[in-house]
Amino acid sequence: MLVEEPEKVRVALSPIRRRMLELLREPASATQLATALELPRQRVGYHLRELEKAGLVELVEERQRRGFTERIFRAATLVIDPAVMGQAFTGIQDQYAAEHLVEVAAGTVRDVARMQSTADADGKRLLTFTLETEVRFAEPGDVHRFTDALTEAVRQVVEQFDTDNGRPYRLIAGGHPAPRRTGGES
Repeated sequence: MLVEEPEKVRVALSPIRRRMLELLREPASATQLATALELPRQRVGYHLRELEKAGLVELVEERQRRGFTERIFRAATLVIDPAVMGQAFTGIQDQYAAEHLVEVAAGTVRDVARMQSTADADGKRLLTFTLETEVRFAEPGDVHRFTDALTEAVRQVVEQFDTDNGRPYRLIAGGHPAPRRTGGES
């Protein structure tokens, strides 16, 4: 299936739906997905219906089970039109922010720990870089404007340094409320 609509790509972007699509490489029911994801069946059913409405999963079988019909789905084979990708990502920077930020941070910890272990075993240094700062926003809407400006600034810098034959680096930028300070800290 060729996906040419940005909305269909957006439907599949939440971490839970991406994970469901991964699991649905093999046919499964909502109950099986709920068990694998350790989530309530109703929550999985909701996301599965949204994926089905978008045409991202397909019904492969219906089975009669103790008075109800169990529906078995699998992920549709998708080819996403590259022209859609820029459109699909516009405006979703914070749609699933907390859940996605935690997932990305956990993946980064796993990836860097593995690479560090390999580098240590080889007697090499793992070259990384970290940017960290704190910003104070006067109004909630400032977060969105800041994110848009930061995205554009990063796009320009990446465009300046990116080369086809260079070594790829992954750049992650995330933001979250700073923890409240206790006591005399300021």
